[in-house]
Amino acid sequence: MKFSKVFVDAISYHLPSTIVMTSDLEERLSHVFEKLHIPEGQLEEMTGIYERRWWEPGVSLAECAAEAGAKAFAKSYVRPEDIELLIYAGVCRDNFEPATATAAADRLGIGRNAMIFDLSNACLGVINAVIEIASHIELGHIKAGMVVSAESAREINEVTIRKLSEGSDIGLFLASIAVLTGGSGSSALILTDGSFGNKDRKLLYSASCAAPEFNKLCTWGMEKVSGELERMFMLTDSSAVLKNGVELAKLTWKTFLKNSGWNIEDIDGTICHQVGLAHRIAVLKALGLSVDRDFVTYPYLGNMGTVSLPITAAIAEERGFLKKNMKTAFMGIGSGLNCMMLGLEW
Repeated sequence: MKFSKVFVDAISYHLPSTIVMTSDLEERLSHVFEKLHIPEGQLEEMTGIYERRWWEPGVSLAECAAEAGAKAFAKSYVRPEDIELLIYAGVCRDNFEPATATAAADRLGIGRNAMIFDLSNACLGVINAVIEIASHIELGHIKAGMVVSAESAREINEVTIRKLSEGSDIGLFLASIAVLTGGSGSSALILTDGSFGNKDRKLLYSASCAAPEFNKLCTWGMEKVSGELERMFMLTDSSAVLKNGVELAKLTWKTFLKNSGWNIEDIDGTICHQVGLAHRIAVLKALGLSVDRDFVTYPYLGNMGTVSLPITAAIAEERGFLKKNMKTAFMGIGSGLNCMMLGLEW
């Protein structure tokens, strides 16, 4: 898809105060590591992640998302009453219903004249929401929209640690590594048609490809434990996700370059969904991109699901990595499998 009048007016984030070291997780699982003959420090070495953030227990995700949204409004001339479409794009929600977006909208003062709903697509939800809002702007349906999201890794980590502690084999451990990389955070983006005074960060292109035959490689849901009792679970075939995800990324990359008319040399910087060390190296190598032009946060924030990419972009801007007029590619692969890319002129 091509866009001609869509701008990322503001991008912001909010992080928890609780820091969880990878060494803390390894200590809690020390008996499992000993049983499976896994050396100390192996988890950090495999993932490249040494710490991440977790929300406090029982936190409201809508409130966390609204915190990020309030920071976005503080950077923008857009007011809550100007927002005509609000999308909450997180995997994690406060309830099955109503939409978590409604609670976030209430906290932000967005209402009566706005479409408000949740959107879900694994780790790509925020990119999907950006394209949804951008399409409405491009067609002239709205002038301003907002996407907010919040993810919490504490609960699924606690469940997984208990499950591994109850009795595990190397297969279960390997299928649980993706969980142990999880971090928490929230993000917000305001998109406009440029009529609010800010015409930086122009969204130009998007590309997407899917391989739904791999929908069972990473699953997060509920499983029966005994009788009617259920508990959360998440299992990931990381090697298969990486192998097939890279192939899908290569296909998406071809479409992206064709849509944009860019050459690899034209791209000044990349922001990728933050999975971990092995994923980063494999994807960049497969696409012919340089690590020197790629900004990362996974070593100290972990994999924050839908908010990983926008938080990384916001921090990259804060630290001067993303500069005005830079041609920038946002890229993500999500379980399903889906791959999506955005092209922006910063």
